[in-house]
Amino acid sequence: MRQTTGTRKSPGEKIVKDIKRATPARQHMRSMCERGAKLRKRGVQALEEELARLREEVAAARKTNQAVPDAHDYDEAATRDAFIDLLLAEAGWSLDSPRDRKFRVEGMPNQSGEGFADYVLRGDDGKPLAVVEAKRTKKDARVGQQQAKLYADCLEKMYSTRPVIFCTNGYDHWIWDDQMYPPRSVSGFLKKDELVLLHQRRQTRKILDDVSVDEEIAGRFYQQRAIRRVGETFERDRQRKALLAMATGSGKTRTVIALTDQLMRANWVRRVLFLADRVALLKQAHGAFRTHLPSAPSANLLQKHDPAKNDHAGARVFVSTYPTMMGLIDETKGGEKRFGPGHFDLIVIDEAHRSVYRKYRAIFEYFDAMLIGLTATPRD
Repeated sequence: MRQTTGTRKSPGEKIVKDIKRATPARQHMRSMCERGAKLRKRGVQALEEELARLREEVAAARKTNQAVPDAHDYDEAATRDAFIDLLLAEAGWSLDSPRDRKFRVEGMPNQSGEGFADYVLRGDDGKPLAVVEAKRTKKDARVGQQQAKLYADCLEKMYSTRPVIFCTNGYDHWIWDDQMYPPRSVSGFLKKDELVLLHQRRQTRKILDDVSVDEEIAGRFYQQRAIRRVGETFERDRQRKALLAMATGSGKTRTVIALTDQLMRANWVRRVLFLADRVALLKQAHGAFRTHLPSAPSANLLQKHDPAKNDHAGARVFVSTYPTMMGLIDETKGGEKRFGPGHFDLIVIDEAHRSVYRKYRAIFEYFDAMLIGLTATPRD
């Protein structure tokens, strides 16, 4: 029988030896993978920072151009042709019927008893949704407010529905739904579906005190009190801006989700925009909306439209970073704006502070929406 010399190694010892030999190679491979991941992350961050910088430059250039006074004193007709017609087209108003412009109304308090409204924006049923009063560029747009109100009075008698009032000089625009709010500045004209919704709310909007707050979403007493106080600001005080200052960990996101739910059930809002400055915060908020408010379809505007998973068209809750939304407000298709000024009824600003407003105020000035700021540090 053949004798073996030396000590035989067990299978376990051989495995340990093989592992020790492989460990440096594995460590090197792991190090290379980690380094590659860091480089990719840095590249993505650098790209996002560059995009944010470019968008800020575009916004600054737009603001500078708007600040440069136009020395021309366009008369009313030229103002309509050069400015107002274009803005109405961007809002989807074709103005292809003779009754859309210089529409004759009866019942004016003058000798002839008639007048001519500059524009009448109509619904599919032919009834007036809005009346537009135009003034020359050098005049304050609000000069035509009383005249527009008289036109609205006449149209209401003629069609049994009261139109929304717009006053404009081509540069400055004012909207006045005198059954709900006092006149306010607006960036442009509302689209047809936005005006239709505004008219519907006159009949369907409920008193907020009569609509419960879902305690399953936000059941703490201070959350309930905060929601009720915001409701008083919007309804009783007729204000359109509110700030929720709540300590970190107190449930700000759940509070605003419960508020959104209440406003939706009360027919105050249909579409909501949630804004944050970091992608991580955005994803966290999006997940919270999906968990606590599954009845409202949501979409992340940083991601592509997907009818099955990320439906931009059918969503009622939208989440976006500030730079992304800065780019989207100028997006057009076929000459029509993707998002009209009235697209969102409520905008939630996460980590709201003055620096955010200074940097991205174009968003808040463009959309004619109620605003809610969330912050744990109101002094900033």
